[in-house]
Amino acid sequence: MLPIGEYIQAIIGIMAIFSPFAAIPIFISLTSSCSEKERNSTAKTAAIAAGIAGLVSVWIGQYILIFFSISIAAFKIAGGILLLLMSINMLNAEVPKVKNTKSELEEAKNSSKEIAVVPLAIPLIAGPGAISTIIIYSEKSNHISHLIMMSLIIIGIGFYIWGALRMSNYINKRLGITGINIISRIMGLLLAAISIEFIISGLSMVFPFLIQK
Repeated sequence: MLPIGEYIQAIIGIMAIFSPFAAIPIFISLTSSCSEKERNSTAKTAAIAAGIAGLVSVWIGQYILIFFSISIAAFKIAGGILLLLMSINMLNAEVPKVKNTKSELEEAKNSSKEIAVVPLAIPLIAGPGAISTIIIYSEKSNHISHLIMMSLIIIGIGFYIWGALRMSNYINKRLGITGINIISRIMGLLLAAISIEFIISGLSMVFPFLIQK
């Protein structure tokens, strides 16, 4: 187990990158022709799919890195750069481009296929940045208790995603585009700081002499 402060940092970091608020306008758009029951079902499925993606990252993410012979230092640097780019988009109140493209969203909107998993859960909510963040936090300890704690955090955030999407119309009416953008910018600022920490940590592992003792 890690110190409680480490888990609080993990919760904040994962919540920032998993933030469903940026997905609310797209969620409303994609489910505009659905009934309330169908919209709630879509929100539930999206939250479950995002949670499953997070749990898979917790338990087998490290083994994927080992399989591809990727060092955690390199992954931290790459993940940090990816998060930094995403945070810049969030600070500009834009949907991070690494998560989807305009053509993908149009295809999803005009398709009769299930939209809860793709593109809502993956890659809109649980995109490459979210998966990278979870793997980096999960790698801090191989002890089973740490992985269980990370799993509980992911499950809790899954409920947070479900609640936010389920209340999307209410949140959109109360906060409006401006309010949602403000939240997105705050999350982006937190994410930018976390991304720099990842980059510094990765560089310090590659170049230990950078750390002054």
